[in-house]
Amino acid sequence: MRVLIVKTSSMGDVLHTLPALTDAMQAIPDIKFDWVVEEGFAQIPSWHPAVDRVIPVAIRRWRKNWFSPEIRQQRYDFKNELQRHTYDIVIDAQGLMKSALLVTRAAKGPKHGMDSKSAREPFARWFYHQKHSVSWELHAVERIRLLFAKSLGYTKPETQGDYAIASRFLAHPPADAGRYLVFLHATTRDDKHWPESHWRELIGLLAKDNIRIKLPWGAEHEHQRALRLAADFDYVEVLPKLSLQQVAEVLVGAKAVVSVDTGLSHLTAALDRPNITLYGPTDPGLIGGYGLNQHSIIAPDKKMASIDAKFVLSTFHKVM
Repeated sequence: MRVLIVKTSSMGDVLHTLPALTDAMQAIPDIKFDWVVEEGFAQIPSWHPAVDRVIPVAIRRWRKNWFSPEIRQQRYDFKNELQRHTYDIVIDAQGLMKSALLVTRAAKGPKHGMDSKSAREPFARWFYHQKHSVSWELHAVERIRLLFAKSLGYTKPETQGDYAIASRFLAHPPADAGRYLVFLHATTRDDKHWPESHWRELIGLLAKDNIRIKLPWGAEHEHQRALRLAADFDYVEVLPKLSLQQVAEVLVGAKAVVSVDTGLSHLTAALDRPNITLYGPTDPGLIGGYGLNQHSIIAPDKKMASIDAKFVLSTFHKVM
């Protein structure tokens, strides 16, 4: 059986889809998946053993210059790649009009997705042959697991979902595995940032723990923040710019991770690393860290500055 998955973004949403593939692989041993995903996250599906082919799409980039000759050619090439196979089933796990219109509609095969009361954008259902009811009261991981179970005709397991990627990275851990922490300080929204002064206070409080701290970054402004956080602390390392694969290789060796609400926090969960995530304006309820050793600290007034560094430290020691 060959199945096409449409789950293009974001990083957390893509990671949340992995346990559903594991369920399907266990229920239908010969199943193989192709996966349409935004080019920036294309490495993630390739880590799962049930994924045969990753088909990158660039909707975010294309929409900036949709009708230019170069982008038109890229869109044409993508459609040809998408239509190389007629699939037994196409599962749209995105539930958005843009993905349904630009990807799911063009794919060959019977199309499954969430019904109007379950999808994030109800009109996306216009492009599905089979619509499934999926409760909003479930965690995002469980919602996708249920959608796959209903689409593929098996009962969703009651056990906790398995991302099935940790073993891939644990097979080749870094040489200093278990001797460092990772602080994920970068996120997309300003109001989800923990103040730099709080990060530096936490770093200072950890001096007596005799452990190194690693700071990854993506964009240049995040690099500059990392340099400011590390200033005057000889046990803090600002990492070079890394690919997503390389970040995962660093995360899997961490003794623990402290993070803000960001996609890399979900990657930490997928790798089964102990993680303390700090939440302010966002509610972790049904979209927070899913997996082993995932801990949330929620600002009572929804303002990140109210999360005290000493409290984070005490939580860290309890987790350890």
